Amino acid sequence: MTASAHTSTSGPVWQADQGDGTYRNPVLNADWSDPDAIRVDDDYYLTASSFGRAPGLPVLHSRDLVNWRLIGHALDRLEPAESFAAPRHDCGVWAPSIRHHDDRFWIFWGDPDTGVYQVNAPDPRGPWTRPHLLKAGKGLIDPCPLWDEDGSAYLVHAWAKSRAGVKNRLTGHRMSPDGTTLLDEGTLIVDADFIPGWFTLEGPKLYRRDGWFWILAPAGGVETGWQGALRSRDFFGPYEHRTVLAQGRTDVNGPHQGAWVDTPAGEDWFLHFQQRGAYGRVVHLQPMEWGEDGWPVMGDRGEPVASYRKPKAEPQPPEAPATDDGFPGGRFGRQWSWTANPAPGWTTAHGGDGLWLTCHRTADAHDLRRLPNVLVQRLPAEEFMVTVELSLHSEVPGAKAGLAVLGDAFGWIGLERTADGTRLVHRFADVATERERDAEPPRDAPDGRAHLRIEVYRGARCRFLTDTGDATGWHPSGPVFAATPWRWVGALLGLFATAPKGQGTPGYAAFKSFRTEGAS
Repeated sequence: MTASAHTSTSGPVWQADQGDGTYRNPVLNADWSDPDAIRVDDDYYLTASSFGRAPGLPVLHSRDLVNWRLIGHALDRLEPAESFAAPRHDCGVWAPSIRHHDDRFWIFWGDPDTGVYQVNAPDPRGPWTRPHLLKAGKGLIDPCPLWDEDGSAYLVHAWAKSRAGVKNRLTGHRMSPDGTTLLDEGTLIVDADFIPGWFTLEGPKLYRRDGWFWILAPAGGVETGWQGALRSRDFFGPYEHRTVLAQGRTDVNGPHQGAWVDTPAGEDWFLHFQQRGAYGRVVHLQPMEWGEDGWPVMGDRGEPVASYRKPKAEPQPPEAPATDDGFPGGRFGRQWSWTANPAPGWTTAHGGDGLWLTCHRTADAHDLRRLPNVLVQRLPAEEFMVTVELSLHSEVPGAKAGLAVLGDAFGWIGLERTADGTRLVHRFADVATERERDAEPPRDAPDGRAHLRIEVYRGARCRFLTDTGDATGWHPSGPVFAATPWRWVGALLGLFATAPKGQGTPGYAAFKSFRTEGAS
């Protein structure tokens, strides 16, 4: 597709609900990494990894497992707070699990550098408790609790070799029913080194069914792996195992790590992710049945489906997590997070619409990857375009603001203040460089404002465009930029404003009408 062929369409950028009683995968076509979900009565709730972004632990709601809305976050700031004053893009919140017990919602997660945490709340919209460190240690990841019918409580977790030196193992604990204390030192309950062909067993989700303890856990790595199931009559094992979902003849690589949910109509479904490079880990929904031998069968005889009939439920209007933002009252929506724990003064309060980002003074202004004050959200589809209006209100030479695609390489387009006025700039940095450079020569922006656009094509190829309001329309800028992920995190859309170190009021950047549109 060429830039001139990229036209907008109305409605959500990606819509899984096809409006005829069927859905298409992915049901969440964005980086909702390592999803876990539960049903409470007629409602479904999903959470996902948020890594080093704040707020973290997104909470999504659905009534049919296909149409989802972001309703809040369970984590205002990352802990320990001082460790996340600067960006740590691949650290922080890894692979959470969500459960409902004793009239409360619980989310457990592992920080690979600190240990296993939990928060809880009577309402999924909050307020949530402060993070409680349940088990301290390096490499403790992917925890999942289980409250059994007899009042016992358990916890299972995996290991990150990068911190602990071991992987491919699952450790089990008895846990106090209030979720605050582990009652033993932990037992190795599954060692996948002894399962032929299995490696990198991780992401366990713990369930009870028909007298069995079930662990649904992926193996084989995020890009090439599969979904496994393990069962035992005793929590501490021994466990039988089986592969229950794999790529097979499909193009859905690495289909694994997610959640089994049942429905009020008596159906079973499985939500899982697929790794898609710069787009991150998108979420698929698979039909699921229990075979005559008592093992789960997912998808189409163990292979992912591209589309299927929707779960039986009351009809729901098509919906996807919000991306657009008019910044009413100067506030940004739930879809945004900062790249580190936020500090006071990053936004400027005002009474109208539009987001005013303070030109944060920093020595790292030439490398967006090092800035904590970048406001980011996920890429919302494989192909789309995003547009925002920007005006720069600063008298500080070197102050700048823009619209970015941010990964371990980045590109951005926006405005920069100079001693002679304001100019339009387009810059980028690749993975190997620590300082941005011009993608094309700067141009004058005499009014200090511009409309900015990024068009994203298959393969996360990004075309940058500008419109300065001079009646000549949109102008492409620089070469096509290939977005890249971090190691575990997909590329992000970002808004930022900075100024060089110094004294005095740095000014601010005003962003208006952030809008994403589909492509045809």
